[in-house]
Amino acid sequence: MCVGRFDLAEFAVVLEPGEPLATARRAFYAGMVALTDALRAYAPPHKTVAIGWPDTVVIDGGLVGGGRMGWPRSAREDEPPAWLVFGAMIRTVAMADQGPGVHPLASALDEEGFGEAGAVQMTESFARHLMRAIDSWQTDGFGGLARDYLSRVPRERRTVLRIDDGGDLLTRRIGADRIERSVLVKALGMPSWFDPKLGGPRL
Repeated sequence: MCVGRFDLAEFAVVLEPGEPLATARRAFYAGMVALTDALRAYAPPHKTVAIGWPDTVVIDGGLVGGGRMGWPRSAREDEPPAWLVFGAMIRTVAMADQGPGVHPLASALDEEGFGEAGAVQMTESFARHLMRAIDSWQTDGFGGLARDYLSRVPRERRTVLRIDDGGDLLTRRIGADRIERSVLVKALGMPSWFDPKLGGPRL
């Protein structure tokens, strides 16, 4: 499913997982890998497409959008949910009229030199890359998908990042024993990149 808007590429896919919600939710990472791969396919060679854990997409430091995931409220953690929905929204055209530099932390594909890449191209590219990411997960296990995802996440120096079997992010500083846990289900409850007032990526 995709939504036709001039300034945004907005699309979603419905998944029917065969494992309990507690682990099926990790499909969010496959969606984010596919989303960033779709952008990389159209990005100019010098542009860096990165992920801010867990859901934000940034191009050369400018926020362009992100992903989110939904599931039935009645779903139990220990049972397969009837469905999961991965949705994505990418700002394709900068609509703000305040002029360049007013929102230095926000960007859009047209400002980043993506040419004619719009909603249709992004949706088609995402679908292809999602199939590839899920196939890789089924063939090689979640570990490979997790490493692929983490390769797109900027990290502080002397830190080690890992995603556990439940999808939580574990951060350990080299030389320290303490591990910081960032809980995926809590983070997905409120997308960090989305501005409800704007109905799109925040500025």
